[in-house]
Amino acid sequence: MVTSPELDRTTPLRGVDDAVRHIARICFKTGPPTRTGVELEWTVHDAADPARPVDRERLRAALGPHSPTTIHDSSPAAPLRHGSTVTVEPGGQLEISTAPRTSVAALVDATNADIAQVTDLLRAAGLALGRTGIDPWRPPRPVVDTPRYHAMRCVFDRRGPAGRTMMYSTAGLQVCLDAGEPDQVAARWAAAHAVGPPLLAAFATADRHAGRRTGWASARMAAWLAIDPARTRPVWSPQQPDADPVAAWTAYALAAPLLCLRDDAADWTPPPGVTFGDWITGALPRPPTTDDLDYHLSTLFPVVRPRGYLEIRYLDAQPGPDWRQPTAVLAALLADPATVRQAVATATPVADRWHEAARHGLGDPPLARAAADLLDLALAALPRLDLPDDLHDETTRGLRRRLAATERGSR
Repeated sequence: MVTSPELDRTTPLRGVDDAVRHIARICFKTGPPTRTGVELEWTVHDAADPARPVDRERLRAALGPHSPTTIHDSSPAAPLRHGSTVTVEPGGQLEISTAPRTSVAALVDATNADIAQVTDLLRAAGLALGRTGIDPWRPPRPVVDTPRYHAMRCVFDRRGPAGRTMMYSTAGLQVCLDAGEPDQVAARWAAAHAVGPPLLAAFATADRHAGRRTGWASARMAAWLAIDPARTRPVWSPQQPDADPVAAWTAYALAAPLLCLRDDAADWTPPPGVTFGDWITGALPRPPTTDDLDYHLSTLFPVVRPRGYLEIRYLDAQPGPDWRQPTAVLAALLADPATVRQAVATATPVADRWHEAARHGLGDPPLARAAADLLDLALAALPRLDLPDDLHDETTRGLRRRLAATERGSR
């Protein structure tokens, strides 16, 4: 991994080489792959009438001191009891982001406790968490508006309505895994991408939106596929399986158009088509800083995003405790180099079938076969996670039920 001395965050980038060094240093931090984290999103509903809109003030009152500052300026934004932070997305979706844990069992225990705390807070306010990857009852509607969200909406509107659907109606499950030792990064990067379409198909939950069937197994992923591909398409491709992850991500980041241009004004909407690379070479009045580059990276939304670790972003939100199943699958598939290689070999023939996975889910036979093989591989690798007996047995039962569904789809 390329390293360089720390740059002052307010220091202007002198050229593309500064940006390349900074991206390499912060996006692929290497070391033993031991930690796992999750980010869980849910739509939030009135418990008695799930189609009723839920406004910002009702969320603020329910969350109290755990409210993020986006919905309560003076909130202490206190973490939950086990360290998870709470955010509220543009459509009122609630997200908790866990601290990373060195075992999946510890992650499950802490996350379950924080979910229970949030559930209790919402229940006391007559609210409930959703169970799918897209709002089944309500059309897209803004709840939280900030300069960032306003700029995002303006940029996405240039391409059509999918951006608003994504911002206001979708909920995902993000699994966060270490990038690994320097000699493991490329293989783990490839595996995290390659298994995406079959796992998206196996765990799709977003077929109904705004009171109707959508015709998609994952209308959530359909929305992501329909917005700006310069910031949402996969960075890894089975057509270039050996591409260097750092170089590929750097090229992707510099070629992506700006989504927000922060300044003292209320409107952060950037001029159309200006990429971060353009900004470095003088397209805007002031040069960008490393802080501007960090912010730009936060506006890129590929299916796997390097943030020092690998943030795996393609899974729909799962009902109730079912988030544990895909989390365990990904942790097991990346548990050791041999399993990583098997996962890549199994998934590569379908690794570019993102559209088919979103549209048909397990109704696509090649994806169903690959998903079944990956779940079998994950079940074989599950003992490496060293789960307590009750969690191991519960996870095994859940994955076997999911495996039966994949086998039906492969016929």
